[in-house]
Amino acid sequence: MWDWFVSFLTKVLAAIAGAVGDWGLAVIILTFIVRLIITPLMTKSTASTARMQVLQPKLQEIQERYADDPERQMAEMRKFQAENNFNPLGGCLPMFLQMPVFFALFTVARNVPKDACFLNILPSISMSVAEAFSTFGMPKALPYLLFDLGFGAMTIAQMVINIKNVPEEQRQQNLMMGIMMGVMMVWFGWSVPAAVLLYYVTSAIWQVIQQQVVTKRVTEKVKAETEAKLAEQPVEINVVRKERKPRPKKKG
Repeated sequence: MWDWFVSFLTKVLAAIAGAVGDWGLAVIILTFIVRLIITPLMTKSTASTARMQVLQPKLQEIQERYADDPERQMAEMRKFQAENNFNPLGGCLPMFLQMPVFFALFTVARNVPKDACFLNILPSISMSVAEAFSTFGMPKALPYLLFDLGFGAMTIAQMVINIKNVPEEQRQQNLMMGIMMGVMMVWFGWSVPAAVLLYYVTSAIWQVIQQQVVTKRVTEKVKAETEAKLAEQPVEINVVRKERKPRPKKKG
C-alpha cells in the first residue's frame, strides 16, 4: 500500500513537472492541491478547536464534581460532549492526513532526476542543505540554507499565532516551546531533500494565511454560537449524595 502511494505521488509530481517545466514549481502546486483537498477538514478542525475552548471550563466542572465517581464522570462528560457536538479528536484529522504526503516526499525526492531544479534558485531539489554545501559550496548552497531557516521560522510563526488562543499564563511557555521546535526543525531540515523543505514552507505559508483570513472568522462564529447555546441550555448536574444511616442506639 505504501509503495503504491509513493509511486502514485511520484507520477503525479512528474506529470505536474512535465506540464509546468519545473520540478520545484511542481512541488509547490502539489502542496496547493493537498491543502485545497483538506481545506474543508481544516475548517471543521478549526470549529472543533474553537468549540473545545468554550466547553473546556464546563468539562472541568464535571470532572471536579464527579472526581469521586469515575463512571458517573465519564457518563456525564460523554453526554455533555454529545449534546454540544464536541469531538476531542476533531482537530487532529487534517494533520494526520498530511503526514503520509510529507513522509512520502522523502522517497519521492530521491526518485526525481538529480538535475530537477526550482527555477534558478535550487539546482537540485533532491539534495539536502548539507549535500548542497558539499557539492556546490557558497554561494549556490545559500538558497538551500535560507529555505531551511524558513522551515524553522514558519514553525515558530505558526506557534506565535496559536498562542493567542491560549490562556495568558501559558503563552510564555508555549512561545519557548515554539522557539525550541523551530530550532529542531532547522536541524531536521539540514539533512532532508529540498523538495520536502519546499513542501513544508509552502504549506506553512498557506496555513498562516488561512489562519488570518478564514480561521479567525470561523473561530469567532463558532465561539459565539457555542456560548449562545450554553446560555440557552445551561448544563445541569445533579449530584446524588448518599444518605447517612442512623447509628444504632446503645442499650443502657
